[in-house]
Amino acid sequence: MRKIWLGLLKKMKFLPPKNYVKIYYEYYSGKKLDLQNPIEFNQKIHWLKVFYKPSILTQLVDKYEVRSYVEEKIGKQYLNELIAVYEKTNQVDFEALPKKFVMKATHGFHFNIIVKDKEQLNKTRAKYLLRKWMGKNQYYRGGLEWAYKNVKPRIIVEKFLEEIGKPTVNDYKFFCFSGKPKFVQIDMERGIQDLRCYYDLDWQKLPFTTQQNKFFEGSLEKPKNFELMVDLAAKLADNFPFVRVDFYNIEGTIYFGEMTFYPTDGRKEFIPQKYNQILGSYIELPKVPKGQKFITEA
Repeated sequence: MRKIWLGLLKKMKFLPPKNYVKIYYEYYSGKKLDLQNPIEFNQKIHWLKVFYKPSILTQLVDKYEVRSYVEEKIGKQYLNELIAVYEKTNQVDFEALPKKFVMKATHGFHFNIIVKDKEQLNKTRAKYLLRKWMGKNQYYRGGLEWAYKNVKPRIIVEKFLEEIGKPTVNDYKFFCFSGKPKFVQIDMERGIQDLRCYYDLDWQKLPFTTQQNKFFEGSLEKPKNFELMVDLAAKLADNFPFVRVDFYNIEGTIYFGEMTFYPTDGRKEFIPQKYNQILGSYIELPKVPKGQKFITEA
């Protein structure tokens, strides 16, 4: 009965963020959220949603604007090729695009169209999706993820990344705490088996995964330039209390993926349960300055 009640309250995005995230967190985890004393990883992620609001976060979650930050911090050689940028859906010219490409809306997540063969693309459906996405605001679409609130909706087209002999490319997601990478999440065969595992920086496999993600039981070969990825992640993570920095590594070539401050919108728990608290201990929450409601400086 309480789950139904929370589900109804979860639709009330107009509630004050401090109240709303408590409802949102309990709905997905079944646990209470104490913003005065958050302990677990997702509890602290929700705290950051409410109290950590440096303006640079808006740039860093924007899939177009983040490119200038990456170029400044580590160099443009780590950026995937940008084919086109559109501010309106009626500007999209499919005929001018290459045979293979990836199309993304810049202001949210899961706003992607992966095109392996343009001749097979349903352009009518693609245009429908683009129009639908452009009318959404990720802040209200999810659990009030503050960084997305003021992102300008745009559409970008990037080069399709692929690796010979593999159906998908591995996604390396570095969890960084106070500017220091601590461990990496590797996602494999996305859209096929959706496998996931975690390794520490000494490339020792870690014994946990997340809800709804199948744990990869095998062993992965350490990328030859893994230490370089760690160094690049640290430079991009700067001194943020927490950020996840994503890369692709294709035959030794590293490509920046994205930066996110709220993995899975603070919804998926780690399994076994004890790791929610262990990983939460890695986040050192900053103090809200006296006389302020939230933090405005990174």
